[in-house]
Amino acid sequence: MKNKTILVTGATGFLGSNLVNHLRAAGYKNVVPLSSKNYDLTQQEAVAKMFSDNRPDIVVHLAAYVGGILANRTYPADFAYKNLMMGTLVVHEASKNGVKKFVTCFTGCGYPASAPNPISEDTLFTGWPQKENAPYSLAKAMTYVQAVAYRQQYGLNAITVVPGNMYGPYDNFHPTYSHVVAGLVRRFYEAKIHNSPEVVVWGTGNPTRDFVYVEDVADALIKAMEEYNGHELINISSGTETPIKVLVETISELVGYSGRIVWDTTKPDGQMRKVFDTRRMKDLLGFECRTSLREGLKKTIAWFEENYQNGGVRL
Repeated sequence: MKNKTILVTGATGFLGSNLVNHLRAAGYKNVVPLSSKNYDLTQQEAVAKMFSDNRPDIVVHLAAYVGGILANRTYPADFAYKNLMMGTLVVHEASKNGVKKFVTCFTGCGYPASAPNPISEDTLFTGWPQKENAPYSLAKAMTYVQAVAYRQQYGLNAITVVPGNMYGPYDNFHPTYSHVVAGLVRRFYEAKIHNSPEVVVWGTGNPTRDFVYVEDVADALIKAMEEYNGHELINISSGTETPIKVLVETISELVGYSGRIVWDTTKPDGQMRKVFDTRRMKDLLGFECRTSLREGLKKTIAWFEENYQNGGVRL
C-alpha cells in the first residue's frame, strides 16, 4: 500500500496539513497534496481533470468551505452550495475513475443539537443540527449519504469518519474565526507578551467539551484507510469530557501567563455538554486517541509560539 498514489484534497488545511505529514512519515511515497489553488472542486470539469491528471488509487477528501458562526449566518447559501458540490463531484468522479478506497470526514456539528451525550453515530438525521451551521453541516452529511449510495450501487469502497473538536498545529488562530483552543492559546500568549493584567473569558467555565489532538485524528485516518472497509460512520475523538474552566486554566499555566482570569458570567455558556461516543472507534478500528489534553496543549503552544514569531501561523 505504501506505493499507492494517495490524493489528499484540502491538503493545506488544518487536518490536511497534519495528515500529509503523517502519511509521509509513515513511508507513503506517492502522496499528492492538493488545494483550491490546484483545482476548483465545485466545477465538474476541474474535478474530472484532477482525476485524469493524478490517477489516484486512494482519495482522502478533506476539502471543505469552512468558517465561523458569523460567516455561516452571513453566507448560508455559499456554505450549502460549495460543500454540496465538492462532495457530490469528488465522490462521483472517484467512483467513475475506479478509485480503490475513498476516505472522507463528516463534521461533529452535523449531529442533532438535541442528541443525547455521549453523541453516538446512530443519532445522525434524528433531529436538526445547530441552526447557525445547518446548511454547512447538512451539506457535509450528504457526502456521507452519497458515499453509502455509491458503495451500494457501484461498489465504491467509501468510508466516513467524524472527528471531534480538533486542536493542534496548523489550526486557524485568527481572533474572530478560530475555534476555542486556538483562540485561547493566542489570547493568553499575547496577554503574556504584552503584560496584560487580565484575560476575560465568556461564561462560567462549567460547560464540558470533548477535545481531540489533530495528530491523533490523522493517525486514525491512516488506520481507517489501511484497515477499515465498512460503511458505518466512526467518531474519532478522545471521549473525555473537559470543563472549559479546566481548559482555560491549563492553557494559562502552560503559556506562562501570570495575570488574572476573569469570567464574564453575563455572557452565554452555550451548549452545556458535548462529548462523543467512541465505542465504534475502539471496536471497528482498534484505535484510541493517545494524546492527553495537557500533552496536546503543550505541543500546540510550542508550535504556535515558534510560528507566531516567523509569520507561519494564521493570525
